[in-house]
Amino acid sequence: MSADHVSVVSEARRIVVKVGSSLVTNEGKGVDLAAVDHWAGQIAELRAQQREVVLVSSGAIAEGMARLGWPRRPNTVTELQAAAAVGQMGLIQAYEAAFGRHGIRTAQILLTHEDLSDRRRYLNARSTLYTLLSLGVVPIVNENDTVVTDEIRLGDNDTLGALVTNLIEANALIILTDQPGLYSADPRKHPDATFISVAQAGDPALEAMAGGSGSAIGTGGMLTKVLAAKRAANSGGHTIIASGREPKVLQRLAQGEPIGSELRASMHTHSARKRWLANHLRLRGRITLDDGAVKALTQGRRSLLPIGAIAVEGEFERGDVVACVDRSGAECGRGLINYSSGDTRRILRQPSHKIAEILGSMSDQELMHRDNMIVTPRPEQSPPT
Repeated sequence: MSADHVSVVSEARRIVVKVGSSLVTNEGKGVDLAAVDHWAGQIAELRAQQREVVLVSSGAIAEGMARLGWPRRPNTVTELQAAAAVGQMGLIQAYEAAFGRHGIRTAQILLTHEDLSDRRRYLNARSTLYTLLSLGVVPIVNENDTVVTDEIRLGDNDTLGALVTNLIEANALIILTDQPGLYSADPRKHPDATFISVAQAGDPALEAMAGGSGSAIGTGGMLTKVLAAKRAANSGGHTIIASGREPKVLQRLAQGEPIGSELRASMHTHSARKRWLANHLRLRGRITLDDGAVKALTQGRRSLLPIGAIAVEGEFERGDVVACVDRSGAECGRGLINYSSGDTRRILRQPSHKIAEILGSMSDQELMHRDNMIVTPRPEQSPPT
């Protein structure tokens, strides 16, 4: 499929790949080992290009149904949860074996939406994923269907893929499905339907087409993909919706070949995250910094270490939003705190290597990581870009 643009994946260094259930399980027959091996090989090539990849994979319920000999998808939540529990065994075994043939270790991460909406669990999940990526491990993420209480819906992992994209600030979300991409209408009913090769993520026109009758976007889970792209764009991530049956689709996208439908974010990842921190978080407390820490934060754009903190106000928990102030009380920044107010008070003015000794363990060496902070413009400064 030709087009006159270069795929945004060509410049992406951190990528989330979501693979749909029909692809993983060969239309519900059970885990397709050949397909899993094919994607593992493609991701191995991306890794060889110094790209970080997180894989979000559906298929646990379908694999569980196959293992249990169930010909039809059950209707009750408890049966769906049981199928997911059984199927998860086969799914992760297949991925572990496939990546192992390329000398790559994998890790299983089971999440629920609640894990990513709770601030403390959000930071824990983020830290775990970042650590795994730094170790060269490919995380295999799935929704924890065995414990969800809401009805399990097909396509929900599209949303999970977008949430993971936000979580790790990925540059691109690639949604592999059994369709070539998005059309303006169902091409089976409307021969004049046009293929959407490039669009703006969050464009209301896409959702309008998805909600209309006879729309290809509204069938086969395409609506969830459009909405996932809108969500991923909130942190600056671009989304590509493409057929997982395209030969070497991941490598070709990485080489710049335009495949499928590309839904572009309107701003870069850094700018989008800073806007989110600035506009959507409520302060829970304040930390007073010494002059050196203020300078490191405002001029050096450095992380906040406990050695630079001299006082704590308020009561807060890990993951809450806390202001950083200078000795006069003027705010110089704010961000997500890595330690509770009680623990922060215990490690004030201490070097990071003593955190574990003082607290008994160390989740992070920073009080706030620079990626989770924004600098507050000060009178002598121009607003940061």
